[in-house]
Amino acid sequence: MANTKDVIKGEEVTLEIQPGMNILEVNKKLAQKNMELLRKHNVKAIDIMGSIGAGKTCLIEKLVQALKQKYRIAVFKGDLTTTIDAERIRRHGVQVITINTGRECHLDANVVARAVERISLEAIDLLIIENVGNLICPAEFPLGTDKRVVVVSVTEGPYMVVKHPFTFMNADVMVINKKDLAETMKIDTKQLEKQVKEIKPDVKVAVTNALSGEGVEELIKALEL
Repeated sequence: MANTKDVIKGEEVTLEIQPGMNILEVNKKLAQKNMELLRKHNVKAIDIMGSIGAGKTCLIEKLVQALKQKYRIAVFKGDLTTTIDAERIRRHGVQVITINTGRECHLDANVVARAVERISLEAIDLLIIENVGNLICPAEFPLGTDKRVVVVSVTEGPYMVVKHPFTFMNADVMVINKKDLAETMKIDTKQLEKQVKEIKPDVKVAVTNALSGEGVEELIKALEL
């Protein structure tokens, strides 16, 4: 398990909303502050979203392995209660802050700001944030990152994009993961790419097998890293 100093509990980071305040607008303003702070310190930041089991953590492991010689990396790992996935990432020799949200189905800009206080921005160049496993809620809560990534798996079926268009409207990069299972699942990855391009024509798409690392270099190029 992680040291307690590396774990932020949801009850400690509750955002206080006064009557008449719009929570989405408050979050948007806090996200802008996060972005300004990170850019002031020349830190690139990426928000990675996707359903439980889409392969987010595995992709982050591969990104860390591929990039840790080029960037000084920190990772924020959003999860409901555990540090299991955070430990997987930490073993690759990067700083990891676990954000346990309790019952909340997404991270928000406030909890990310609290996590930023736990690290030295002068000591990192790249911040990777793994959002809580959910394809819906995180879309409405920007965190103040340079890029937002949505990971979908071919095992989620052929309609994940068309069922959740708002999520992809706000994405800079879409990852179609588990390409090795596409034929078995009878999924056409080109069709998924076409669907997302119809929603957001300028979105970049990477097709990956996170377990083997196939397509990760393509993802790194899409992220402009």
